Amino acid sequence: MPALGTGNLTLADWAKRLDPDGKVPTIVELLAQTNEILLDMIWREGNLPTGHRTTVRTGLPLVFWRLLNQGVQPSKSTTAQIDEQTGMLEAWSEVDKDLALLNGNINSFRLSEARAFLEAMNQEFAQTLFYGNQGLAPEEFSGLSVRYATTVGAPANADNIIKAGGVGADNLSIWLVAWGDETVSGIFPKGSKAGLIHEDFKEVTVEMVAGLPGSRMRALQERFQWKGGIALKDWRYVVRICNIDISDAFVANATTIIDAMEQASETIPNRLGRPVFYMNRTARRALRKQARLAVKGGGGMTYENFDGKRILMYDDVPIRIVDALLNTEALVP
Repeated sequence: MPALGTGNLTLADWAKRLDPDGKVPTIVELLAQTNEILLDMIWREGNLPTGHRTTVRTGLPLVFWRLLNQGVQPSKSTTAQIDEQTGMLEAWSEVDKDLALLNGNINSFRLSEARAFLEAMNQEFAQTLFYGNQGLAPEEFSGLSVRYATTVGAPANADNIIKAGGVGADNLSIWLVAWGDETVSGIFPKGSKAGLIHEDFKEVTVEMVAGLPGSRMRALQERFQWKGGIALKDWRYVVRICNIDISDAFVANATTIIDAMEQASETIPNRLGRPVFYMNRTARRALRKQARLAVKGGGGMTYENFDGKRILMYDDVPIRIVDALLNTEALVP
């Protein structure tokens, strides 16, 4: 039987959320992450109830030089259809009504708890965006890592996987993503709503899973839901710089990250879409050190305005922080 308090706020939880004057404080969110990719993603409604079907060109028609009085054979292009699936991320909050009423400010108390749910949803979605694998977890959508997972066998997107030479188990990746309707975008199911949905069911009677079987209580109930996924319409507009060995990235003569980012910029066919580099804080710190040691001019890095903020840029492409990116990625073969 589940222990009391594992899924519901207790008096101990409530007491930890009060200032000395009995008011609900602003909680310092020590578990909060920065996942700026969620701010950059463009979204489109899918054309399927569970996702989106994309038609891509797989072959061009044959064309010929013709002589007078000689004809040419007709030809055609070829296409293929790809179905992208979305996932349904969901959470419920149930707070004992009498517990919430103790401090006299029920709305502040509930908002304090809701912030934690929103942060958890954001972190889970960002992590799935990179590491989701529908083959192993059917309830998820497949993220970018599983789509750019190997160069063995020369897959079509092998040129968009740049290996930085790491050989150990403390590797990380940097991503270049060019967001656009014709490149890569976030999707939500046909007929549904974009983004995170919040439903407040207010006061309801719930059956407790802890304590005496069949016991009831009046609770303030909320539901959080996010239906989403990604549609990779043109794989050429995503580049993965992988196998960046953390222990090697900070040595004095290391320029691996700068060189790889330069190669990634040249790998994108053209500036169709909105290109953005994504890396975690470890990679960004190593990048800044390498750029500082490379040349006094900053190694091609500048600070410019992007969406009204001064942020780090490389080759006119913004560099954004994603804490969901791991430092312990497996080696990409």
